[in-house]
Amino acid sequence: MIKHLFILFEHAAGYALFSVKEFDEVAALLPQVESSVTDISKFQSVVKLVAFQAFRNGPNSLDNINAIAAGELHPDLQTFLEKEVPASKKKVQVILGVGDSKIGQVISDTLGISCQHAGVVTEIMRGIRTHFPHFINALTEATAGKAQLGLGHSYSRDKVKFNVNRVDNMIIQSISLLDQLDKDINTFSMRIREWYSYHFPELVKIVNDNYMFARLTNLIGDRTKLQPEMADSLEEVVMDSAKVKAIFEAAKSSMGIDIGTIDLINIQMFAKRVISLTEYRKSLSEYLHSKMQSVAPNLAALIGEQVGARLISHAGSLTNLAKYPASTVQILGAEKALFRALKTRGNTPKYGLIFHSTFIGRAGAKNKGRISRYLANKCSIASRVDNFSDVPTAVIGEHLKQQVEDRLKFYETGENPAKNIDVMKQAVIEAQEAREKVLKQQKKIARREKKRKLKEAESNHLDESSIVENTTENGTPAKKKKKKKTQDDDEVITNDADTTVEEVKKKKKKKTQDEDEAITNDADTIVEEVKKSKKKKKSEVEDSSNMEVDETEAVITKKQKKKKSAESLLKLSVQ
Repeated sequence: MIKHLFILFEHAAGYALFSVKEFDEVAALLPQVESSVTDISKFQSVVKLVAFQAFRNGPNSLDNINAIAAGELHPDLQTFLEKEVPASKKKVQVILGVGDSKIGQVISDTLGISCQHAGVVTEIMRGIRTHFPHFINALTEATAGKAQLGLGHSYSRDKVKFNVNRVDNMIIQSISLLDQLDKDINTFSMRIREWYSYHFPELVKIVNDNYMFARLTNLIGDRTKLQPEMADSLEEVVMDSAKVKAIFEAAKSSMGIDIGTIDLINIQMFAKRVISLTEYRKSLSEYLHSKMQSVAPNLAALIGEQVGARLISHAGSLTNLAKYPASTVQILGAEKALFRALKTRGNTPKYGLIFHSTFIGRAGAKNKGRISRYLANKCSIASRVDNFSDVPTAVIGEHLKQQVEDRLKFYETGENPAKNIDVMKQAVIEAQEAREKVLKQQKKIARREKKRKLKEAESNHLDESSIVENTTENGTPAKKKKKKKTQDDDEVITNDADTTVEEVKKKKKKKTQDEDEAITNDADTIVEEVKKSKKKKKSEVEDSSNMEVDETEAVITKKQKKKKSAESLLKLSVQ
């Protein structure tokens, strides 16, 4: 039986179908096929383009690529294959080479075409991908690159479903930075304590807080210059008058060494840096609180902003955390201890990152494992609600937190908590009411913005009309303002477009009339100038002729005078 191989290639521009010549020999000579992939002339002798179907537009290409990624047969691809791929016969077997086994299985089940995705198919598809622009005349490398780039952007945007208000990447980066700042601030504070203790060692025992110690280091400086007038400023920092008295007494009888001005300047500069880092850490924690309230409010209400952010960061995203079961959430962050316990066959860890929650610290030693398992269960529920709700609210998280509180009371006093089904019913009703309130507020804000945009458009239109009237009265050209196009003022824009078109037509007519008048005036002036030049030339010719006549007459008169004078001389001589 003869085997005829076709290759289905999915490109950003469309679907292409190639036929492979002498499939049996190609399969036997696989190394030669691999070497011919880099040479277009050799590769064209192996592969031939049969058909190409371009996508209609960008959304159509996105739909097709999403169907292929999901392992589904798009109607466009189905019609293309039914039209172009021939049916198998008794002596000829048609095989379709595809890039993915899932789409190949769907094609074989739907259309009855035998598909292949391994072996020679991968090498041939590699060559087609390399030399695809050479097979289609209308497609160049530049246009192919633009099509791939546009489809890649739209595909990734569709997968990510980007929403500015629900971005958990910002939470991951902020909690990582917060943890790093805590480590750095502790390290720098210890360095300030050791450095300044050479000069004032008693201050370490009086003030324990790192931020307060850095501020006092910057404020006191040289302890020998400490004066009673500085008591108020010290009390603002320490917030305790007894500690201020202790600082003054210790400064009088301190065992520290004297310090130079340059050393003190360096210590104070370093203390200022630590103070600024600590203040930035406070602002960063407030930013994290606001982001958690917008992204995962239920998880933040249940377990706290920082612990919830650490869970999201460790899982990679809120979606991944929602996919985890409660048993994984319970030991999330204790992977090393878990695998060590599995290797040594010891006791597995009871908790990971959720150990930092206040619930586990409040529980007794016997109940820590039980409350951590219960808390992990509620955390998985809260993360799923936050991930899949359109308008997230913290109502369900508050009810889950109350359930954990009731379970702690049950472990301590034996008081039975409320049933989970009753609590969840009440939570769902309250969450629906809170969601409706949020939607109403959003609608009000949207209406206000629409009204504001309409008012701006109307004011701009009135300003333009007044400017046009003023210019017509004064006779000077007006400068028109640029209008902001909005969806709600389409009618205003169309009216403005009609008026502008009429004005342009009038201006064109005026210009043509002015040009015609100017041309006629120019013609008249040219004719007059020609006539004047002719007259000048005639007058010049007449003047020249008159001058010549006068010159001839003068010459004649001179000759006559000479003759008369000669005759008179002859007469005198004769006499």
